[in-house]
Amino acid sequence: MKYDTVIGLEVHSQLLTKSKMYCRCSTDYVNDPPNTHVCPVCLGMPGVLPTINQQAVEYTIMTGLALNCTIPTFTKFDRKNYPYPDLMKGYQISQYDLPFCIDGWVEIEINGNKKKCEITRVHLEEDVAKLVHRTDSSGETYSLMDVNRAGMPLMEIVGEPDLSSPEEARLYMMKLHGILRYLGVSTGNMEEGSFRCDANISQRSAEDGTTFPKVEVKNMNSFKAVYSALKYEEERQREVIESGGQLVQETRGWLDDEGITVSQRSKEYAHDYRYFPEPDLPPLTISSERAEAIRASIPELADAKKDRFMVKYSLTEYDAELLVNSREFADYYESCVELAFGEQIAEGRAKVVANWMLGEHLRLLNDAGIEITESKITPQQFVEMLDMIDQGTLSTTLAKQVFEEVFTTGKKPATIVEEKGLKQISGTDEIEPIVDQVLQENPKVVAEFKGGKEKALQFLVGQVMKKTRGQAKPDLVNKLFKEKLQ
Repeated sequence: MKYDTVIGLEVHSQLLTKSKMYCRCSTDYVNDPPNTHVCPVCLGMPGVLPTINQQAVEYTIMTGLALNCTIPTFTKFDRKNYPYPDLMKGYQISQYDLPFCIDGWVEIEINGNKKKCEITRVHLEEDVAKLVHRTDSSGETYSLMDVNRAGMPLMEIVGEPDLSSPEEARLYMMKLHGILRYLGVSTGNMEEGSFRCDANISQRSAEDGTTFPKVEVKNMNSFKAVYSALKYEEERQREVIESGGQLVQETRGWLDDEGITVSQRSKEYAHDYRYFPEPDLPPLTISSERAEAIRASIPELADAKKDRFMVKYSLTEYDAELLVNSREFADYYESCVELAFGEQIAEGRAKVVANWMLGEHLRLLNDAGIEITESKITPQQFVEMLDMIDQGTLSTTLAKQVFEEVFTTGKKPATIVEEKGLKQISGTDEIEPIVDQVLQENPKVVAEFKGGKEKALQFLVGQVMKKTRGQAKPDLVNKLFKEKLQ
């Protein structure tokens, strides 16, 4: 039997606000000791009253607008009731039937084809505490609870079940991640849990349309884990069906180390949560004027920026896509280009900047494990180095040495060239004696070149570059050798 895979993702993202969703506790808790960012409100003490974080509401609406959602004029918060150790008060303040954003979509590209993925809703809620599971020296297991995370503003993006493969799910997650990072509403850090998802996956018969029970998969903390967990679950469900087994609606957890999903509990239905309007928070009215003001604050997003880079700077789609991978990387590139040309853009130079950004600079960033915002190379220094190449002061080989030194120390390129004596040798009077010396030292190679072996010339040039520590101007060295060998 042939099967179609049906996947829907519920993506959760902590928002970059200074205080928690319903209290004044700081959200900057990641590196602090457990249970140090708490108060009676996020501890769920009796008699406390929550208040709404305005910035979190605006970030949620901004996200909805970026995802092509409709913003209803009337919305409210609801209580989602369920007992779990990480939820001290026994309920979560969330949204149910009247969320901030509805009926949106986002576009992904797979195998060269674009696919529109529908979004049901974007709503706002609070995060729960974190359980830490430990084992003592005797082998007994126990759990500790850190309340620092409880009450963090948590935005949920609920997608329609129209993803048809684990790869589509991975691309969809990456697209949402990029949009949220561009908007500046979330760090998107998956390892810290500020960007995560739950996936619903089921199988549908391609022959008669029979749909089998869906399974919710949790505990996926990377894009690779999302793909691997859904791939495993897709194959597991098909094997169960083919063997005559019975699939049940349940929640399963992904064990990354073992590469399997394991059953955790039966899957809840909406009525199990006994939703009702939150009595301690008023409903909110979002005027069209307020929604439009938020829309006006949305920055240029990656897709639009990529198209503009391709037109304005004559870049290939591949280069443009890499450059706009993050907002900070794209802004750095554009700063370099603007410093180099002002209002007049030279196509060749724009490509040179892109090559250095995507080549040497990206390599150094990856090796150091840092982001572009932490690079010691300023756009001004970047352009200064390119100017030195154009002026003949530096060869490309020497420029790479200088670039790495600037990256490490933050010194100006000109200072490094002066200190290390890396200025390119471009005078015939200086290079010609070295060329003559190399010819005298390598008669066999000279004979090979005269015998038709073109690669012999590369060896001879390499010897000159070695003697000059890479400072000789390569095209001049080539020219002198060809003249003398003729």
